Amino acid sequence: MAIISSKQPSPDAPPPDSNPQPQAKRSESAKSAKSVNSSKATEPDVNVPLTTGETKPQTRKPSHGLLEGQVKAGETDRQEEKLRPRRLTEYIGQKALKEVLNIAIKAAQSRQESLDHLLLYGPPGLGKTTMALILAQEMEVGCKITTAPALERPRDIVGLLVNLQKGDILFIDEIHRLPRVTEEILYPAMEDARLDITIGKGQSARTRSIPLQPFTLVGATTRVGALTSPLRDRFGLIQRLRFYEIDELTQIITRTAQVLKTAINSDGAMEIARRARGTPRIANRLLKRVRDYVQVKSSGVISAAIAAEALELFNVDPCGLDWTDRRLLTVMIENFNGGPVGLDTMAAATGEDAQTIEEVYEPYLMQIGYLQRTPRGRVVTPAACRHLGYDEKDVSTSLSEQQLSLM
Repeated sequence: MAIISSKQPSPDAPPPDSNPQPQAKRSESAKSAKSVNSSKATEPDVNVPLTTGETKPQTRKPSHGLLEGQVKAGETDRQEEKLRPRRLTEYIGQKALKEVLNIAIKAAQSRQESLDHLLLYGPPGLGKTTMALILAQEMEVGCKITTAPALERPRDIVGLLVNLQKGDILFIDEIHRLPRVTEEILYPAMEDARLDITIGKGQSARTRSIPLQPFTLVGATTRVGALTSPLRDRFGLIQRLRFYEIDELTQIITRTAQVLKTAINSDGAMEIARRARGTPRIANRLLKRVRDYVQVKSSGVISAAIAAEALELFNVDPCGLDWTDRRLLTVMIENFNGGPVGLDTMAAATGEDAQTIEEVYEPYLMQIGYLQRTPRGRVVTPAACRHLGYDEKDVSTSLSEQQLSLM
């Protein structure tokens, strides 16, 4: 009877027809391989101190540097995460929104149900993502965050929905950019907590319904008009976030300074708040730039004078206008007598892209009353002339002539 061994031959073993290696050489190679393996097994870890006389292997040095960099990045991320409030009581501003959400939270908790689907819209930087995280903390549930452009394929949103636990919050940022197929998958999920999947193709295709756990969809968008009516109507709560007042931004800057361990007085916080365009994100960004300026150029508490000096260095004036904003208004006043000026003409005269001017710079100039859109083009207001130090009579005359021509 033939006995077949189950041991696989070694890949380094010589073929059967080759000359066999001498026994002495084979034993020496086995000993060397064993010594190498034992040295790898006894290699000290980077976190364990070496004893006297031992040397650190050269192969472990690069990994030590990588580990050190990862720890520093994690510390930075945790510091940035502390800037977000965690409870509704810590959230500053948006009083009407907080009152509505507080009632919805208490009602859902009393019925032991999940929150109704919520749509938050408004300009960027006002705290839509922060509000979604606060809702998860108040309801004591999990929160998964994603963006609409990341949900390109149906299986992306299906994987998120299937893994949600009871009462969890799914936050989708820029929800107006959701693909059409993904949006239609959300319809039964939002209404009936059901996922409809088509299996197969052609005549063998069939539809299967998968039950889902009750969840809350929180959508955030800067363009609520871009959402389709079927999706927008499925949200039980539709709330708008407004711009912040100066006193609210002052409180936010003071809190952020405490988190960042930066000394600042009330006048310094108010000076930064005046230039923040009513947006907490911009306020926190300006505070960090002033903090850098104080650490390098000055020392002590951030006062109004130091904050103004630092922000002037970064080309941010008392109204929150930057260099490009002032450039647009200056070109319209000096080259076109305050307007009216067409969008393409402004883009050619300033060297900026027309879409960038229309979507980035013009909204804030119109909000503060420095720019007007008319059927004939853009017009600078007398308030903008006073702010930039120009004589407003010429602009007022131009506006009067334009109004007479339109009548």
